[in-house]
Amino acid sequence: MMTFYWVSLLVISFAFSGLLYRLVKGPTVADRVVALDALGVALVSIVALLSLIIGTEFFLEIILLLSILSFIGTTAFAKFIERGEIFDRNNNR
Repeated sequence: MMTFYWVSLLVISFAFSGLLYRLVKGPTVADRVVALDALGVALVSIVALLSLIIGTEFFLEIILLLSILSFIGTTAFAKFIERGEIFDRNNNR
């Protein structure tokens, strides 16, 4: 089973490097946002696999924190692409 974890870690690391390339070289901003979101998922997967390999539960808090930050970042970038701003400064109600 440990061999499966190591092979999975290697495959996800290769995917991580491909996503980094798409993040830098992406033709559009939307491609970069999708790559950034996928990088967050890949990073959570890498930390989870490392937690399984090492055999500790210490990294579970880190996984939760990375997931929350990835979600907030993706949501903020999507709102920025849609409206051009993240925070609405006009409070005309």
